[in-house]
Amino acid sequence: MVREFELPDVGEGVAEGELLRWRVEPGDSVSEDQPVAEVETDKAVVDVPSPVNGVVEELRAAEGETVPVGDVIIVFQLDGEDELDGTEPTPADDATADSGHQTDEAPTQPAEDTQSEPAVTQRVQVAAPPSVRRLARELGVDISNIADSSLGRITESDVRAHANTGSHSSTQEQSNQQTAAAERQKQQAPSTQSVSSVQARETTDRATTVAVPKTRHVAAEEGIDLDTVPTDERKDGEPFVTLEAVQEYAKAQQQAQKKDKEAVAERAAADESARPESRTPYNGIRQTIGAAMTESKSTAPHVTHQDEVDVTALVDARSTLRQEAEEHDIRLTYMPFVMKACAAALQENPQINVSLDEANEEIVEKQYYNIGVATATDAGLLVPVVEDVDAKGLLEVASETNEKTQRARERSLSPEEMRGGTFTISNIGGIGGEYGTPIINQPESAILALGEIKKKPRVVEADGEETIEPRHVMTLSLSFDHRVLDGADAARFTNSVQKYLRNPNLLLLE
Repeated sequence: MVREFELPDVGEGVAEGELLRWRVEPGDSVSEDQPVAEVETDKAVVDVPSPVNGVVEELRAAEGETVPVGDVIIVFQLDGEDELDGTEPTPADDATADSGHQTDEAPTQPAEDTQSEPAVTQRVQVAAPPSVRRLARELGVDISNIADSSLGRITESDVRAHANTGSHSSTQEQSNQQTAAAERQKQQAPSTQSVSSVQARETTDRATTVAVPKTRHVAAEEGIDLDTVPTDERKDGEPFVTLEAVQEYAKAQQQAQKKDKEAVAERAAADESARPESRTPYNGIRQTIGAAMTESKSTAPHVTHQDEVDVTALVDARSTLRQEAEEHDIRLTYMPFVMKACAAALQENPQINVSLDEANEEIVEKQYYNIGVATATDAGLLVPVVEDVDAKGLLEVASETNEKTQRARERSLSPEEMRGGTFTISNIGGIGGEYGTPIINQPESAILALGEIKKKPRVVEADGEETIEPRHVMTLSLSFDHRVLDGADAARFTNSVQKYLRNPNLLLLE
């Protein structure tokens, strides 16, 4: 007879566990409660005990495998007749099994001329779980003498009921054993606190209850302990519970549980109404952005290098060129200057303009300079890419950037126009931010965040003299992938960017 054993619920709320180690192998003999496996959940490492005495027939899970609760992990071959009929093997059985011939103590066949020696009675296999057989042995009950129920399986209630009838001789020791077994059963039974206090008082001192097998099985299906069902009827001096009483009691429990759930739901609804909320589906572009950010942050070890740069000359240059740009119907912001400065700095620091090809374990250095501009939209952050920034003039970069960022806000940007970038710039200063730790736009290796340009006091040296003057200062935050770049690489690149932003006239030489 084989027994499949499922991974039990080894912890509250745990749905699965990793099988760390088998403690047994196929062919090993095991006893009940012997640890057979070591399982790790998100809360603890626990031993899984064997539910039976038997022999390991098959291991259904491999070490290191994550197994859902309820999946079969091991198969046992149960120990012979002890599991089949619940009786201990007799010396005659042992002798017969070992030698295959008769002994003086227990002949396998009755002598034809001797009427005083009893014939060996053929054993009848009785369906009962090991826990029921243990209880029968504790109470001294021959489980084969118990009539099976309508469902063909002996339960602990059957054993206790049989122990309380006249068909079984009772001693004071057996009575004590019955009481102890009943107390254990009560501790394991489902809670029935939903019954009324009157019903509870009626069943407080009951240790045993008599009922027909069908009643016991209905009670088991409903999760009801018969000792808690109120009754005034008696049978052989013991409390007797009818099927109707069990059904009525179960119905009362269900109604009480339903009321409890409704009360909890009403309280939850009241709490929610006291705190008004609105919900928006997390899907579409917002979900795609979230997935990309999660992948980037969990894949690349991010480090952020931060610094300040005096951009007073840049402010003056932009002010001078703005009117010229407007004559060409181009709105000139600081972004094109920064894009050109970054393209020049990438040429000076090619180790920044790279991507990591994990599949081929290669660092890919790009010889083109496509700059992405992070753009806030109603749908989330989109990154249009301006290609070959190094080869385009300032006004051309400004015109293309304005056009693509506008179409990004209008959700008319094509996916191809957001691919192929080698470096990204995010302007957090546009909404008043100063420093940030931007997340890298994979598969790039770095991203630069621009802070708000603010007037700050700075020491200025001129004609050998130092004075404190108000200057326009912008903050820079460069996040980089520490798998392919080091802090020194980030510092050198940032210094190059600062050089061009402090003196934008240098961009004319590019």
